[in-house]
Amino acid sequence: INLAHFFDAKTRLFDVKGFEHTCRIWTIVLEISVLMAQFPSKEVAQLSYDYRTLGLGYANLGSALMVTVIPYDSKKARAIGGAITAIMTGTAYATSAEMARELGPFKRYGENKKHMLRVMRNHRYAAYNSTENFEGLDIHPPGIDQTQCPDYLLSAACNAWDKALETGEKYGYR
Repeated sequence: INLAHFFDAKTRLFDVKGFEHTCRIWTIVLEISVLMAQFPSKEVAQLSYDYRTLGLGYANLGSALMVTVIPYDSKKARAIGGAITAIMTGTAYATSAEMARELGPFKRYGENKKHMLRVMRNHRYAAYNSTENFEGLDIHPPGIDQTQCPDYLLSAACNAWDKALETGEKYGYR
C-alpha cells in the first residue's frame, strides 16, 4: 500500500478512513488469492491453506513524512510509523476475524488459539503503550509513544486493535 497516497501535504493529515478501507480490501484480496494461487511446492501450498499466511505491507513512509515536513529519523516519525503499522495490522486482523465469522477460522486455528490470542493481546498492548502487560515476552518491544503521536492516529491504532482482539476472541481469525 503506497502511503504517499494517504498523506495530504497541505493539511499534513493522514487519511485514516481511506487507509483502513484499503487495508480491508487488500486483506480480502489476499484471502481470495490463497484459493487461486500457484505455489512452488505442495508443502508451501498446504501451509498456506492450513495457516492462511498473508503478506500485507506498505511503502513510501519516508516520502510521506518528508512531504509533511516530519524528520524521518525523529521520535514523531517513529510514533507515526508505529501508529500506521498498528492501524494496518489491526485492521487486517479485524477483517480476518470478520471473515472467520462467515467462513470459519483458518484450519489450524484451534490448536494455535491460545498462543495467537496472546500475540493479539500483545499487539494491542503495544498500541496502547501498555508495556507492563506484555504476556510471555522476555524483552518488551516499545509501544507507540503517546507524547509524539498525533491523537487521531493514536486513537485509530488503539481502535483497530480493540476491534481485532474483540472480534478475534469471538470468531477466531481467517
